[in-house]
Amino acid sequence: MEYNRIIAVTGLPGLFELVASKTDGAIVRSLDDQSTKFVSSRVHNFSHLESIEIYTQRDNVNLVDIFQAMEKNSESLPDVKNAASIKGYFEKVYPDMDFSRVYTSDMKKMVKWFEVLKKNSVAIKLTEYAEEPVEEAAVVEEAVAAAPVEEEKPKAAKKKAAPKKEAGEEPATEEEARPKKTAKKKKTEE
Repeated sequence: MEYNRIIAVTGLPGLFELVASKTDGAIVRSLDDQSTKFVSSRVHNFSHLESIEIYTQRDNVNLVDIFQAMEKNSESLPDVKNAASIKGYFEKVYPDMDFSRVYTSDMKKMVKWFEVLKKNSVAIKLTEYAEEPVEEAAVVEEAVAAAPVEEEKPKAAKKKAAPKKEAGEEPATEEEARPKKTAKKKKTEE
């Protein structure tokens, strides 16, 4: 199981693995009981753990940084029912956290999520996106520059309206000679 496929769903406890996404929701598998179900995006919001950031005294950090600090710390996880012990734990584990903006409920969630991730043996790391090497980028730019450019085709000139004919004149074109169709009015019964 990969960390980048783990999501939190509003209104549902625990964490979920994203199995498949659909236009109106997602199919998710619970990390707690391994049950699979459809979750509607009309009712719930989805948050990838990879995209969650935590407030600190300096710049925001990714949740992965907090989890990695928790992993490195030898201290046991606090009881989620005791708010003071949770705050004390995070003051030791990640003292740079902005405790005025990160609430105790958020810290409880982090502890619960960390336990679930460890229980399911999920490697806690961000997905590395491969950057395009400079040499390949230059080749692509050259190919784009060398590609033939299609010229715009001139638009067809609009037909000029035929001059109105005087009474008794012969029609100038074949189209003018054809009788014009008129719309027939439907008779309505009253």
